[in-house]
Amino acid sequence: MGSTVAIVDYGSGNLRSAQKAFERAVREQGLGCDIVVTSDPDLVARADRIVLPGVGAFADCKAGLDSCDGMSAALDDAVVKRAVPFLGICVGMQLMASFGHEHETCPGLDWIAGDIVALAPTPPAQTALKIPHMGWNTLCLRADHPVLAGLENGTHVYFVHSYHYVPINSDHVLAQVDYGGPLSAVVGRDNMIGTQFHPEKSQVAGLRLFSNFLQW
Repeated sequence: MGSTVAIVDYGSGNLRSAQKAFERAVREQGLGCDIVVTSDPDLVARADRIVLPGVGAFADCKAGLDSCDGMSAALDDAVVKRAVPFLGICVGMQLMASFGHEHETCPGLDWIAGDIVALAPTPPAQTALKIPHMGWNTLCLRADHPVLAGLENGTHVYFVHSYHYVPINSDHVLAQVDYGGPLSAVVGRDNMIGTQFHPEKSQVAGLRLFSNFLQW
């Protein structure tokens, strides 16, 4: 029996494109993985790997997650207590923080201590750069990690965001991007990793990251 990868459906996220990209990675690598989009916390609790996507405002995404009965508890049990490999994408990555400060202060999952704060490019970039940060930008790797294997400094990946993750422990920043100053592009610790960019929109680099995650 192949392993199950659960993509959490809590009413927020680019679910179909993430699912298709993962299915392509499975085919190209010849992996025995079932990719399942689900809002069933029992299925998430039994999954071998968990993916939490997310688009939109932090508080809206957290409210959607909280409204999915039993999902937060299932995630906590699987990811925190049993160390199931976890990947957060965009706001799904931001939800790992302690608090989000988008329009209001909202508690996150508090898995990697830190805050989600507004992009604030430093002068002179402040007047030249648009918010949201949208489009292709280059990664600057800060640490070796199995999920980032094969990606190099300068790898182009696709971003869409107006807020960014500031972990309390800088060692949890695995890769950065420069947008009027350094921003967290990838954060992680233990069995958890998250990308601010969208791997499902990042073509070859994104497929490589997904393939790595499926084998992590």
